[in-house]
Amino acid sequence: MRIEAEKKLFTRDDLDKMYEAGILDEDERVELIDGEIVKMSNPGRRHVACTNRTNKVFIRAFGDRAIVSIQNPFVLDIYNEPKPDVVVAKPRDDFYESIEISAEHALLVVEIADTTLSKDRKRKLPHYARLAIPEFWIEDVKRRLLLVYRDPVDDNYSTCLTFRLGETVSPLAFPDIIFKVEDLLG
Repeated sequence: MRIEAEKKLFTRDDLDKMYEAGILDEDERVELIDGEIVKMSNPGRRHVACTNRTNKVFIRAFGDRAIVSIQNPFVLDIYNEPKPDVVVAKPRDDFYESIEISAEHALLVVEIADTTLSKDRKRKLPHYARLAIPEFWIEDVKRRLLLVYRDPVDDNYSTCLTFRLGETVSPLAFPDIIFKVEDLLG
């Protein structure tokens, strides 16, 4: 006779209670993905530098037209609260003090992948597409490529573009803003 273990799915409320009870430390790097509490790897120097570069370039470019949120909780649904490297969100006077940034606010989500490319594609991309986030970028640090996903359909994006060093890209929400790929990837 075979007995199968039942898997416990955690919710965002469960995660909040774990922090409140001290089960999880506020400084612990975790995300909630598909009801699982996933420990985030410590970012290496290339990842940190790429995040810092992207943050600087985005804040300069978007100014007051958007809020650039770095590695903060991003509400997708009760079982999913990832911490993307960057969320470019619609501007709010309160800078999202009164509400959490969620899919409806996102103009662009960016993941910086040094060791997480497969996870970002397989586990995060379907959620972003399903919730109709218009654009998702993966900065592939190892191969020095910018992967741009657009046109969400069901749990995927119908358009995937690859940009290399020496090329430029504009976000869908801000076609007048042009980024050099090397300004993001270094």
